[in-house]
Amino acid sequence: MGLYDDDLSTTRALVVDGNPTSRAILVNQLRDFGVGTVEQATRSIDARKVLEIKNFDIVLCEQYFQPGTPTGQDLLDDLRRNQLLPFATIFIMVTGEASYAKVAEAAESALDGYLIKPHTATGLADRLYQARQRKAALAEIFAAIEAGDYERGAQLCLQRFDTRSAYWLYAARIGAELLMRVDRYDDAQRLYEAVIAAKTLPWAKLGVARAQLDRGEPMRAISTLENLIGEDPRYADAYDVLGRAQFELGNHEQTLAAYKMACAVTPYSITRLQNLGHMSYYSGARAEAEKILGQCARLGLDSKMFDAQTLVLLAFARLEASDRKGLQHCRDDFVKLIDRDEKNQRLQRLAGIVDALLLILDRQFARSVEAVRGLAAKVKDPEFDIESATNLIALMAQLANKAIELADVEPAVDALGMRYATGRSMNELLAGAAGVHPPYAERLRAAGSHVLKLAESAMSLSLGGDPAGAVRNLLAHGQETLNAKLIETAHLVLQRYADKIPQAAQYEQAVQDWRARYGSPQLRPALNEQGRRAGGLPLQTDRKADGSPAAVFAAAQATTALAADGPPAPRSDGSPAALFARAQAAAAARPPSTEPESPRADGSPAAAFAAAQNRQGKT
Repeated sequence: MGLYDDDLSTTRALVVDGNPTSRAILVNQLRDFGVGTVEQATRSIDARKVLEIKNFDIVLCEQYFQPGTPTGQDLLDDLRRNQLLPFATIFIMVTGEASYAKVAEAAESALDGYLIKPHTATGLADRLYQARQRKAALAEIFAAIEAGDYERGAQLCLQRFDTRSAYWLYAARIGAELLMRVDRYDDAQRLYEAVIAAKTLPWAKLGVARAQLDRGEPMRAISTLENLIGEDPRYADAYDVLGRAQFELGNHEQTLAAYKMACAVTPYSITRLQNLGHMSYYSGARAEAEKILGQCARLGLDSKMFDAQTLVLLAFARLEASDRKGLQHCRDDFVKLIDRDEKNQRLQRLAGIVDALLLILDRQFARSVEAVRGLAAKVKDPEFDIESATNLIALMAQLANKAIELADVEPAVDALGMRYATGRSMNELLAGAAGVHPPYAERLRAAGSHVLKLAESAMSLSLGGDPAGAVRNLLAHGQETLNAKLIETAHLVLQRYADKIPQAAQYEQAVQDWRARYGSPQLRPALNEQGRRAGGLPLQTDRKADGSPAAVFAAAQATTALAADGPPAPRSDGSPAALFARAQAAAAARPPSTEPESPRADGSPAAAFAAAQNRQGKT
């Protein structure tokens, strides 16, 4: 397929390079190619801020910057994880490394190409053309995604995979991701396994693990992930999914170990640092959590990737360290966040928690207790979510730890435990929030055990031949405690024994009424999930008149029609524009390339991971 648009006058590009000379060369070459707008950034941190608020058609990014600062790979990884890089954007890594193995891991981050320095104008033109060619070839797929038609998008991907058409591996990856989105986990796993059979790739093995995990088989997923990590110990996404699997099982120490390994591989990833900081806090490692959360705040406060809950946990850690100055910094940071989004109710609510912590540190206990009473009065509200629950529990634990009388609001601890105890992982998360006051932690664990007994008692009725009684009990206890697991268990019993329950329609309506008031619950535990699910391929698209997938597809179709009359001859002069045109012609004459298998990287921290696993196995 020929290039669908030779006119680059409306194209926007960003060049990210700390070296003024090489940056100027790239900028001038892009302008010589006819790129209309070229912006520059000298650091990856600055580039991230720009990319969060502006859309670019082309990004050329240096791989390495000053020591101790995020690399180009870190930038690409965070943008990908948080779905901030539209499909229409071409991202090319520029590196001085002679070996592709040094940058091969970037292929897992939806990298469109890499450019070895020193490079020629022809080399850059060739990379740009090849990337634009792939965008055009797959545009119909992404047009379907943009329209929300995931089933059609998946079918188009499967057709390309089955016929081994151009970019079939990339299409298979997109297709499997779409199948995961529509809950066709078995089909997604079969597609991933077919890719592995055709050409072993880390992302395909990771996809198998994700399908196993989403199908409710965390132990099998962990086994798949451990094998993958053994083969590719620097594959950070594998540690993300491993952490998620361990968290679902309630193995918080193993979750912490997996997140540590992910951060060891990508030390400047804001989202991974936040996962590690949050997990460290709830696991009781408050001093370590304070360091990690503080680093998150310094790196990412101005980023869309930053989660304001990070500031709340940092404030709790600084209260425990009696760090008045640090705690005030947390409040000042909330002022900055609220100034940028004054109508954000969540920010207002979280800032109120930090205000209460300042009152505690200043020994204004009466005012802090009033704040707790106000929150405790809302624990039955539909909007009172798990984040609000853990923050209130942690706030009450801080006051109780200072021997402040809370008898009138302590029933809120039991109510929150009954409402949000949906399994071992969530039970331990709630208990971790109350870590500074062990009696509260034990009450929360006891509440979790009580919910389990209620479910077991009801299910014994079903097994004994009385499914209607089981549903009645589950609904009654679920409506009393607001526990989503009890309501959803009632729904499952209804689905299985509807023909044996005379009032099945009435009970089903009760389930739907509960869902309408409290929302369709997510029973699977998750910690600080932002953007895509761990290990997933970002499918965000950018709607704009001249670069959307639909527009690209339309332009590609038009170009195909014009091609019937013969393509225009490339310019024969020696201008940069002619170099670009010749690169197009040369690439068009070659068979379209498919994605190469990423070579394995050496020097991994696998030994550290194995040691951590062994230590946990002994605890």
